[in-house]
Amino acid sequence: MALVGYARVSTADQDTALQVEALKAAGCKRIFRETASGAQRDRPELAKALDYIREGDTLCVWKLDRLARSLRQLLETGEALAERGIGLRSLTESIDTTTPGGRLVFHVFGALAEFERGIIRERTVEGLKLARRMGRKGGRPRAMAAADVAKAKAMLAAPDITVEEVAKTLGVSAATLYRYLPGGRQALA
Repeated sequence: MALVGYARVSTADQDTALQVEALKAAGCKRIFRETASGAQRDRPELAKALDYIREGDTLCVWKLDRLARSLRQLLETGEALAERGIGLRSLTESIDTTTPGGRLVFHVFGALAEFERGIIRERTVEGLKLARRMGRKGGRPRAMAAADVAKAKAMLAAPDITVEEVAKTLGVSAATLYRYLPGGRQALA
């Protein structure tokens, strides 16, 4: 069982020294250091740390926000580690998923995130219902009105006009025209 450290700062003018010192004091023998925004999904050093770490090991971070930008991302990472039999430890928040108390706190985070998603979903549904009651419709506007479809059919009746020319005349792509006239010219016959 090894402690593997991960230290991250967001910009080049910041330094991982404080984090590295704390990770060493906690007993991390191997520490991966990175300069990358937390919003970036592609973090090569984190990927290397996750590739390096083995079942029974614990990934150790100075603070949870060094590992993930959002609660959802943190929970996904924590679950992925747990599936591999790897613990997660945060020095600042005193969370250690290798202990019953640490797992409890981590699961409380998960429950809060799920609750938040549910509240957002409810608000979205209620907002859409209200908008419909007020006569508003959601979604993208139609690319072609019924008159445009009729015009396209009339133009395609002439064998010397191509689908691309009709689409260009109507200001839509050929793919949009085919969406409104599945089968194109052959369907008109």
